[in-house]
Amino acid sequence: MTVRIAHNLKLLAQHDAGGAPNLGEGMAVKVTRDGRRIMYIAHEHAPMAFSIFDVTEPRDPKLVWQLPLPHRNVRGNSLALRGDTLLMAYQVNQAGLKPAGFQVYDVSNPVEPRKVSFFDMSGGHSQGVHFVSFMDGRYAHITTGAPDFEPNHPEDHQFYMIVDLTNPAQPTEVGRWWMPGQRKGDKAALPPRHPEPFDFAYRPHHTLCYPERPDRAYIGYIDGGIVILDISDKGSPKLISRLDYHPPFPGFTHTVLPLFERDLLVVTDEATGDHGIDWPKRLWMVDVRVESNPVMIASMPTPEGFEELRRVGGRIGAHNIHENEPEPGSAKLQNTVVATWFSAGLRVYDISDPFRPEEIAAFLPETPAGQRGCRISDVFVDDRGVIYAADRACGGLYVLEYTGTHSLN
Repeated sequence: MTVRIAHNLKLLAQHDAGGAPNLGEGMAVKVTRDGRRIMYIAHEHAPMAFSIFDVTEPRDPKLVWQLPLPHRNVRGNSLALRGDTLLMAYQVNQAGLKPAGFQVYDVSNPVEPRKVSFFDMSGGHSQGVHFVSFMDGRYAHITTGAPDFEPNHPEDHQFYMIVDLTNPAQPTEVGRWWMPGQRKGDKAALPPRHPEPFDFAYRPHHTLCYPERPDRAYIGYIDGGIVILDISDKGSPKLISRLDYHPPFPGFTHTVLPLFERDLLVVTDEATGDHGIDWPKRLWMVDVRVESNPVMIASMPTPEGFEELRRVGGRIGAHNIHENEPEPGSAKLQNTVVATWFSAGLRVYDISDPFRPEEIAAFLPETPAGQRGCRISDVFVDDRGVIYAADRACGGLYVLEYTGTHSLN
């Protein structure tokens, strides 16, 4: 294949995922007892829910298993792994359809997932689970609807929920939180809805909680901005702080990644419009030395040649980043950010000086046939420094090697 940009990144392999190259934004790696590396990747939409690759040899990834979706009106866009347990999110495109929730799998045999249970959130206004995280192996932190949750606005149909998986055969809700005013019947009122092009929704996207700080949840709340919650009492999460910066910037806060050693957050705003019509969708550095008062201190530099890249078409702007999963096999980056930019490809930043982030590597293949611009939407970095980038339309999986002089750390 031809590559448009390859600065300090070498393409080792590309895989079309068995003719289903529309990979989503859920990626995880399991290191087996015999040293194999098994990668699980969710799909953006039909026909597949998720795929399993053997990436032991990064130059020769092998597709070993795929799960088709039960029908075309459901997506399996997110998954999470801890130990021998894999969670797979299911979200339908219309309330009332099924499956809507998340499936629990036993992956003690890593290439033959075995169903254990299903956490059902179907019914009412719920469309199921959009995002699932499972960092500590006990609590799932999810973005979901529920049959007993009726939003004031149809776009605000999801909230944050904590689910206890002490017994994987019987997942149990233990707590939930939403922005006051989001649910019908709330006494409080939501902030005023943002004007176009800022109005997307008051609902969470990524809901991250790490074993280093099990009493905190870090949430990208789309139009609600950055949310930090105290979840020391899992049954009663409490707001610590919220930083909302749109307007003046367009909405869609997506990922809030804490760097605990440095009292920093790395925050992405998802690009959603063709040709960059919703630009600027940036990637931010936030100081949280005082977590009750988060302060933006920098943003990553705009990709070189941005105006030319936006003319190619498709979304362009930030989306997701490597999330420092605690699972063995995942890189734990504190001074480097590896980020996806849709039509601007994959970008790597040195943030050793968080006030002056510096781009140190970039990768952008030629646009795959059948789509407008690349859709590089998710990324995973393993503990060998191998970078896996996923295209959510037609590009499939790209496996990359960093060749720069800065360390990926």
